[in-house]
Amino acid sequence: MELAITLHHQANAPLHRQLYDALRQLILAGRLTPGERVPSSRALALSLGVSRTTVTQSYDQLISEGYLQTAIGSGTKVCHQLPEELLRPAPVKRTLKTATAKTRRQVRPLRLSAYGNSLTDVEPFEPHETETPIHFKSGRPALDEFPLRLWRRLLLRHYRTSNARMLDYADNAQGYRPLRETLAGYISRSRAVNCEAEQIIIVNGSQQALDLITQVLIERGDTVALENPGYLGARRAFLAQGAKLLPIPVDDAGLAVETLAAHSSINPKVVYVTPSHQFPTGAVLSLPRRFELLKWAEHTEALIIEDDYDSEFRYSSRPIPALQGLADSHSVIYVGTFSKILFPALRVGYMVVPEPLTRVFARAKWLADRQTPIVEQRVLRDFIKEGHLERHLRRMRTLYDRRRQTLVRALQYHCGERVEILGENAGMHLMARVQVKMSDEEFVQAARQEGVGLVSARLYYLKNARRDEFVLGYAGLSERKIQEGVRRLAKIVKEH
Repeated sequence: MELAITLHHQANAPLHRQLYDALRQLILAGRLTPGERVPSSRALALSLGVSRTTVTQSYDQLISEGYLQTAIGSGTKVCHQLPEELLRPAPVKRTLKTATAKTRRQVRPLRLSAYGNSLTDVEPFEPHETETPIHFKSGRPALDEFPLRLWRRLLLRHYRTSNARMLDYADNAQGYRPLRETLAGYISRSRAVNCEAEQIIIVNGSQQALDLITQVLIERGDTVALENPGYLGARRAFLAQGAKLLPIPVDDAGLAVETLAAHSSINPKVVYVTPSHQFPTGAVLSLPRRFELLKWAEHTEALIIEDDYDSEFRYSSRPIPALQGLADSHSVIYVGTFSKILFPALRVGYMVVPEPLTRVFARAKWLADRQTPIVEQRVLRDFIKEGHLERHLRRMRTLYDRRRQTLVRALQYHCGERVEILGENAGMHLMARVQVKMSDEEFVQAARQEGVGLVSARLYYLKNARRDEFVLGYAGLSERKIQEGVRRLAKIVKEH
């Protein structure tokens, strides 16, 4: 243990007195806690470059005053019970000079960048999550069903190797090449994405991908079109870069491309979409609209950001091919993540960028954080290559399908015609319209009092927000909790 103490050899106060004052202040400030062991006199003397006698004198005085105590065999420690008067802050004699300086510090305005100022508004970054016994949180997978023992075995396989190179900086900011090669094959088979390993950038989750996209592509004042309602993380990333947002409505067939095309005079530089399972409505962008959107992007030279956050979970039909795979030009940046299909703490996502942009995005990633943790990339590569990912996804599709059906049946049984289920039979959440004679905020608060957490969809609208729409995640809840949560919600619905 080393202590950050500075002693001034040219000061009037002797060194042992300076050391005594410094140690006493560390104890009173709580930085050395009761019962915590302090360095031996020999070790501290060596660390501070002073004689052992200097340290011994300081320790002896602190022991005599009740700050430190010694015991044979256990060294010197901070006393467990300090005198009460020692824990009270000493009165500060205020002068006009110090008071004026303090006042000046209080009124001094913060000098933030334009980016920093964009983060100071009161709009939420994500829904406020309260501790409730049952929480219909969207995006939370069934963590208790993840094959943790298998993951641990794969992790230990790499840590048992004697390859110290694994602990070094990565050669390429784009990510571990064997993982990128494996990913290219996987998304080609499962999502019909057309790419090579050179086009893949490994990132710390899809949110970092969005952040890199805004830094590389968006200038302050550029217009970005996005779904309304839509994902908050994307909206906040664009706003932080100073973009002007153009909300485009969503219906049962996904983004209203005709409305987007009607804004030709505005000429959006980028359009952000979640076509495979729109967040939060659950709509799927129809195949005709996909071709319309691609045609619009090619005509306007706009870029499409395709966020494919949970397309692996589709229960009643085969998924429609990704926009990226349908495109004939370099008009789509494809973003994927393993936070939803594996576990959020993994923080590994990826982006497939057009070939002309790979170099600039690789450099942007390097500037952001040099690299995504390499051991996790190696383990993930094995997890995919050895077939564990696809086996896990098959299990989760069956489980999530069953939990979604449980939620739908419970809502229909307990609420009847007062509830309307929106969206496709897919994903990890659904949106429902619930007829209640109270505001969304009052309904959420009433649910919280019943021990149920849920989120109003109003949070995801930029304009024309509806009332009575709520987002209910079901993937991370057992069927019993889903049924009990709906029963408690239905009690509120019937009372209002």
